[in-house]
Amino acid sequence: MSAGLTAPAAAPAAEGRGLGRDFNRLWLGQSVSNIGDKINVFVVPTVMILLLHASPFQVGLVGMAQYLAIPLLSLVAGVLVDRWTLRRTLIWCDLIRCAVIAVLPIAYWLDALSIPLVFVCVAVANATSVFFNIGYTATIAAIVPGEGRVKAYANMEGSRTASEVVGPALAGGLYQLMGVASLLVDAATYLFSAGSIRAMRPYGGAPARRDPMWTRLKAGARLNWNDPVLRGTVLGTTLLNVGGPVFVTVMPILAYRGLGMSVGALGTVMSVAAVAAVIGAVVAPRVSRLVGAARLMPWSAFLHSLVGLGVLAAPALPAPVVLGATLSLYGLFMVWYNVSTAAIRQARVDPADQAVSHAYFRTVTWGIIPVSALLGGVIVELFVPRLGILDAARTTMVGATLIGALVAWIPLAPTQARLDRERAAAEAAGAPVGSPS
Repeated sequence: MSAGLTAPAAAPAAEGRGLGRDFNRLWLGQSVSNIGDKINVFVVPTVMILLLHASPFQVGLVGMAQYLAIPLLSLVAGVLVDRWTLRRTLIWCDLIRCAVIAVLPIAYWLDALSIPLVFVCVAVANATSVFFNIGYTATIAAIVPGEGRVKAYANMEGSRTASEVVGPALAGGLYQLMGVASLLVDAATYLFSAGSIRAMRPYGGAPARRDPMWTRLKAGARLNWNDPVLRGTVLGTTLLNVGGPVFVTVMPILAYRGLGMSVGALGTVMSVAAVAAVIGAVVAPRVSRLVGAARLMPWSAFLHSLVGLGVLAAPALPAPVVLGATLSLYGLFMVWYNVSTAAIRQARVDPADQAVSHAYFRTVTWGIIPVSALLGGVIVELFVPRLGILDAARTTMVGATLIGALVAWIPLAPTQARLDRERAAAEAAGAPVGSPS
């Protein structure tokens, strides 16, 4: 996607001291807006449940809106962003997100806030984020020389993981102080990001080639389905995404309505859980080297789902302790799964095909998430009359856990055996073997 993009002429000179002022402006804007993202993800369901008295079905419907744009727009966005001016695209994406998020508190004060309006605003904001995320990846390629891009992406990832720790607790505190007006803080972070990008020098250029979207889609499909190992990661991740979004969507319903937790307590729990995910990311490379990526992948998927059974311990044990421990391990094992899966996939795909392979993988595996998020709300809604809100939520989350732990294991478990057979065949033929084990 970044073929043909050129960095500003003065950028390389700055690399000796760092990644340059333009990258630092982009990074600063993203660091701030990442925190805004976490405020959004926390406050929107809180407003729905506590102020709009949304049903579980409605919570699931808006949860679907948070993910719907990814499978629907990712490939289209990749083609369109290649044809647009990157800097202008990012600025407009930030301004649109700022506007649609600001609509929510304004509508509440005008007594016009409704579930359909929340759905539309969330859907538009997340559709715009698809374009922004593709655009800022291309922007890094345009403003940072090749030798500095690993550091650039590491800096961006560090900001993202830091926002996972700070964001939920901050969101909980802001909501307690400001109520629905806390969403204006989220909107302001996008405005800050737009200003940071506006301060950058013009950059980017026209791509050297523009392959038709249908050609990209077919190439990605062939890569992922013709290779048995890649096919296993597609199937396994898709099955994980059947159960995982159900668990995550129902979790605030369980916390607020089933267990009576406060907004501040849930925010703190989510921040503590994010710390475990950060720790998981730090130790994941070492664990992968010790265990082998091919073994770590199915086991981390199994454990990621299985720890969801921890919700059954509440309310017999204190709810913040139960959810804190459950979500901490849930996130840690998910990080290990992502790291090992990426290692397996990257070793089997030619560098020139990485983008198209990942675009197809992401489109398919994330395509089920909107349906799963909606399904979580629907199932709870159906169970409530018979079981009550607490048991309806816990039963739904346990069912999602078992799908991930047992069903997703099936396509992932044979990976090590397949790689061992390939290695033996390659050694017998005297050919080098590059797949991680």
